[in-house]
Amino acid sequence: MLNYVQQKRIRIHNGDNMITMTEIARLTNVSQPTVSRVLNGNPNVAAEIRERVLACAKEHNYQFNALAKGLQGSRTMLLGVLLTDISNSFFADLAKEIEREARRSGHSMILFNSDYDAEREQAYLDVVRRYRVDGVLAVPLLQEGTAWPACAHRLDIPVVVVTRRVEGVDSVYLDHTAASSQVAHHLAGRGFHRFLFIGRKYDTKYLGFYQGLAELGLADQMGSVEYVDDRQLRAELEAYFRQHSPRAGIFANNDVCALRVLRLLRELGVSVPQEAGVVGFDATYMGPYLNPSLTSVSQPVGRMASEAVGRLLYRMDHPGQLPALDLALPADLVVRESS
Repeated sequence: MLNYVQQKRIRIHNGDNMITMTEIARLTNVSQPTVSRVLNGNPNVAAEIRERVLACAKEHNYQFNALAKGLQGSRTMLLGVLLTDISNSFFADLAKEIEREARRSGHSMILFNSDYDAEREQAYLDVVRRYRVDGVLAVPLLQEGTAWPACAHRLDIPVVVVTRRVEGVDSVYLDHTAASSQVAHHLAGRGFHRFLFIGRKYDTKYLGFYQGLAELGLADQMGSVEYVDDRQLRAELEAYFRQHSPRAGIFANNDVCALRVLRLLRELGVSVPQEAGVVGFDATYMGPYLNPSLTSVSQPVGRMASEAVGRLLYRMDHPGQLPALDLALPADLVVRESS
C-alpha cells in the first residue's frame, strides 16, 4: 500500500495541483511554519532550506491563496496600488518603481486605474477591501477636505498617499506649489509677459503658478484653460492668441497635455519658443525627443516609490497612532528648447 506522501506525489503528477503547505513540509522534511515563512517571503530562513522549499513548490505548481490568507487574518503579501491615469507614462513609471520596491520585501501588487473618475475610485477602494490587501498606495482624486482621510480610515489598513498631500494621511509627494512657482519665475525670466495655465484650478500646480507670478507682480497677466479635448483646447488657444499679443508663457499640468499644446500651437502657426514658451510637468521619457524638446518639472520617481513603500511597510509592522508622515520631495526644472 502506498503511504500518504506517495499518494500525494501520484495525485500531483496526475494533474491535481492542490498541494498544501503541510504537504510541501513533508516532501522537503522541514516544518510547516518554515514552509510558511519561505512562501511568505520571510528572509530569516537558511538559503539551502529556502531553495529546497521553493523548488518543491514550483515542481508541484503550488498556488498561494492570498484571499484565503486574508480571510484568516494573516497577511496576503499583496499591496493595492490606485493610480489616476496609467496611460500617462509618469504613472506607468511610478507603478514600475512601486512594484520593484514591493517585490524586494516579498510583496506583489494589484494595480487599479481610476481614470480621474470619482465613482470608479470608490468602487476600486471597495475591491481593495474585499481582497484584504495588507496596505494601499494611492493617488487620490481629491486631496483637500475630509473625504479622503475618511476613506483611508474606513479601509482599516495602512494607507500611504503618493504624489499628493492629504491632511492626516501618510503622504509622500513633490511640493507642487513650490515647483509650479519655480515654473512661473522661469517663464517670466525668459521674457514672457502673459501666462496661461492648462489644467484644473483646484490643482495645487495652478495655485503655485499663480503665487509665483504674484511674487513678480504678474498675477493679473495669468489666464487658465481646463483641458476637455483637443478641439476645445485648440479653440481656446486660438482665441487666446487672437486677443493677446505673442510672448505668452504656457504651463501645462503634465507632459501629455504639453505635447498636445505643442502640436496645436504648430497648427495655429504660433512659434515655440519665440512666441510661446511651453513647460510641462513630470519630465517623462518623451520630453527630449520632441521638436522642440520639452522643458518640464522632474519628479524623483524612484525615491518617491521607495519612501512610500517603506512607510507603508513600517505602518504594517508598527500600527498605532503615530503622526502622519508629510514628506515633500524637491523638484528639478529641466530646461529645454520649448522655453
